[in-house]
Order: sequence, then structure tokens, then C-alpha cells
Amino acid sequence: MQEVTSKNDATRRTRPSSTATRRRPRKRIKRKGQIDYSLLVIVVFMLAFGLIMVYSASSYNATLLTGDSLYYLKKQALSCLIGIVAIIVICRVGYKFLKKFAWIIYFIALAACAYVIFFGTSLNNSSRWIFIGPISFQPSELGKVALIILLAYVIAKNPARMRNAKDLIVTAFVIVGPMFVLVAVNNLSTAIIILLIGGIMLFIASPKTWPFVGVGLLGIGGIVIFIATAGYRAQRINAWLDPEHNDAYQTMQALYAIGSGGLFGKGLGASVQKQGFVPEAQNDMVFSIICEELGLFGAICVIAMFVVLIWRLVLIAMRAKDMFGSFLVIGIATHISLQVILNVAVVTNTIPNTGVTLPFISYGGTSLAILLAEIGIALAVSKGVDVDEEEE
Repeated sequence: MQEVTSKNDATRRTRPSSTATRRRPRKRIKRKGQIDYSLLVIVVFMLAFGLIMVYSASSYNATLLTGDSLYYLKKQALSCLIGIVAIIVICRVGYKFLKKFAWIIYFIALAACAYVIFFGTSLNNSSRWIFIGPISFQPSELGKVALIILLAYVIAKNPARMRNAKDLIVTAFVIVGPMFVLVAVNNLSTAIIILLIGGIMLFIASPKTWPFVGVGLLGIGGIVIFIATAGYRAQRINAWLDPEHNDAYQTMQALYAIGSGGLFGKGLGASVQKQGFVPEAQNDMVFSIICEELGLFGAICVIAMFVVLIWRLVLIAMRAKDMFGSFLVIGIATHISLQVILNVAVVTNTIPNTGVTLPFISYGGTSLAILLAEIGIALAVSKGVDVDEEEE
């Protein structure tokens, strides 16, 4: 009996209790993350929706001008294909190679923006395009992504400099300033986007506030000068304040389209305003056609998709493995956010009419290809994120 008791005591001493088992720390392991498939799915869906809307908004004018209702759709699909190839290449190569070419990409974009001022092809009274055979290219779109890459590189290389007001101002004037000035000569709206992208990236990198107030005041002063020195820009301000009595034909027709859409719209393809009333409906004013055909419900769904897209980009930026990757995605999220806000504001006449496309949806080959390349960069950053897991 005594022997049995001693064996039970021994067993009791060697067998771990259930409490001890529950309290045993779990081993944490890290695995290399995959690309953010949520972001990829959203972008693919928006591309498909954008192609549908480009065809719907452009088929009437395309038939009249070219005899081919698919003319604009084909060109948009080609740009989409180029952008998808860019996504695949960047995801395979990774984003860190951009560090080596940050200054080169910036100077190429700067030279292209300078070239288009003197030798660019004029369309709609603005010299913004370079034609290489049948291919047209808008250098200002390259300027946006070039600025994002270089600022991310400069900030990540020496983040302590961003705490110094002098270095911060020098960075703004040396990097953001030249790109802003060259683009503003022919395209003030894109120049403002470039200025805001640079300002927001530097603001996030710096704990100081007052330099941004000073630079912001200078920027406002510069914009006022640009408006005053170009008569057509002043006319846009007057048209915004009183579109009905200042020949703001495009704005008024866009507002008619929005108002006639109602809650659920007239139905996909049933727009009346796209039939010659809204000029170039597939471009900057495509959101008005969305409102007319899909109604308020469709417009809210489109905006919701952009909100989810930006949310995924913010998560990628927060979880990025290094500061360079984080600021790349911050710049991309800022770029897309600004264009969405400005485009919707223009269509609804909240701000003066400017030539800003709706990302992934408006017709525009250079814009779409560059935006998809930026998404490729963001996906490459998300691919490098380490994901913590617990092992039992």
C-alpha cells in the first residue's frame, strides 16, 4: 500500500498540470508575407468597372468621330495591359531597386516636363503631350510618381534631417519646387497635386508645423500669380462662381447628368448627357455619367471602393518593413486620394473646373499605366511584410 502511494506521488510530480500547459508560452515564428490580395482584388474590380464605364461614356462620340464604338475602349484596354505588365514586373523585382534609380527617374521626368513646354503637342489649347509615333505620353503623370520615389528615398536615407526646419525647406524647394514650376506652366491642376503630394509626405516625415505654413502661403501666392497671368484660368474661377451665366457648358451639363440620375439611375448605357452634351464624357467627367446611369447608389459604391482601396494602402504603409517602403505607399495613397477628391469636387462644381482624372475609371492611357505601376510598387511593399504567427 505504501509502495502504491509513493508511485502515485511520483506520477503526480512528473505529470504537468493542465494550468501549467495553458500557461506555457507559445513559440512565435515569422513568415514572409504574400502580396495584399485584398488590394489586388479591389484594383482588378475597379479596372473592369472602369473599362465598362469608358465604353458606356465614349461609344456615342467614338462612333461619330471614328466610326468605331470601341475606339476609346481599345486604347484604354491597351494601357490597362501595359499597367498589368508593370505590376507583374515590379512585384517580381521588388521595390528596393527604385532606391538606385530615384534621382535618375526624377531627372528624366523633369527633363520630359521641360521638353513638353517647348516641343510638346498642343491639344485643347494646352501643350501637355509628347507623341512618339501613334503613342501619346503625358510627362506630368511621370512627374508624380518620380516625386514620390525621390521623396521616399530622401526621407528614408536621413530621417533626422526632416526634424530640422532648414533642411526641410531646402528639400521642399530643391525637389518639389522644380517639378511644380515646370508642370504648372501648362497644367496647374496637376502641379497642385504634385505640390500637395510633396507637402503631405514631408509633413508626415517632420514633427514641425510652421515651415509648412510658410511654404503653403508661398504656394497660394504662386497659384494666384499663375491664375492672374493666364486669362482662361480666371475665366474658370468666374465659371465656378456662376456657371449658369459664364458659359460653363461642361459643368452645367455634368450637373444635369447628376441630377437626372436620381437614386438608382437610368440604367447602365442609358445616359442622355453622354450623347454630345457632356464634352469628352469619358475623361474628367465620367463620374457624372456614373451618377446618371447608376444613380446616387452607384456613386456611393464607387466612392466606397476608393475608401477601401486607400484603407488597404494605409495598412500596407503602417506595416512596411522599412521607411522607404512605407513612404512610397504613403505617397501613392496621397496621390490617389487627392485625385479622387478633386475629380468628384470638380464634377459636382465644389471647386473650379480642372483637368483631373478619376483613378482607374477615367479614360487616359498615361494616367492609368502610371497608377497601375504605383499599385505594383504598393503590392511589392506588402509582399515584403513579415507576418507574425503563433505555433502551438
